[in-house]
Amino acid sequence: MHMVSRSTSDYERARLAGVECCVEPAFWSGTDKQHAASFFDYFEQIIEFETDRAERAAGIDHYVTVGLEPKEANYPEMAEAVMDGLPDYLDREHVVGLGEIGLDQGTEAEEYAFRRQLRMAEERELPVIIHTPHTQKPEGTERLVEMIREEDVTEERIVIDHNTENTVDISLGTDCWLGFTLYPGKIDAETTIDVLEEYGTDKMLLNSAADWDPSDPLAVPKARDKMLDRGWDRDEVRKVVYDNPREFFGQSPNFHYEV
Repeated sequence: MHMVSRSTSDYERARLAGVECCVEPAFWSGTDKQHAASFFDYFEQIIEFETDRAERAAGIDHYVTVGLEPKEANYPEMAEAVMDGLPDYLDREHVVGLGEIGLDQGTEAEEYAFRRQLRMAEERELPVIIHTPHTQKPEGTERLVEMIREEDVTEERIVIDHNTENTVDISLGTDCWLGFTLYPGKIDAETTIDVLEEYGTDKMLLNSAADWDPSDPLAVPKARDKMLDRGWDRDEVRKVVYDNPREFFGQSPNFHYEV
């Protein structure tokens, strides 16, 4: 969840809906940043302030991932400076992985940044969150998988996120985890549950998109309830919304969430 864009009351509502822990990935903030220092200020904000705000407002255990997302990888000079500074943040308390990284337009600059950050995470044995592109998603997902294999990184520490019914087969051809970000106009809870009914729940994760556009930090709790309403076994529902994400991020030495 991108909680930096939400009000304190959203944390309170999330806790009332059963959310005790969240992971906030660094993401594109709505406008392209102009300076590398803007990234570092942003990383500081989500690592320190948001972690404190989540605990203070609602007793939520808050973690983050940091990275140069693909859209802003297209400013090579700035992108290089951001990636040069990134390792300092990957070692910080509350940072449990690298991401979101991936493809947006599929440019050479995006591919270079993706590969470099994949290697950065591999060296530190950190989880990685990958963002599949908004357009030409199947082709983009195939290209991401090609690069993962070419870089020979540990697929079990990667979640390919923003899957749709059109990319599941591609992502399932790897040893990566699969994420579904519930977001208006992209994929809704009903479609995602249909996919889970067809493909099962192994290595499947649900995410709430929560940015400045119409989105819902309660999307995962609502999907949880829809699964129960559709007759899903409680243990299977728990696996998708709790056990799987806990196991995935548990691969990070900084992830300390306990029940």
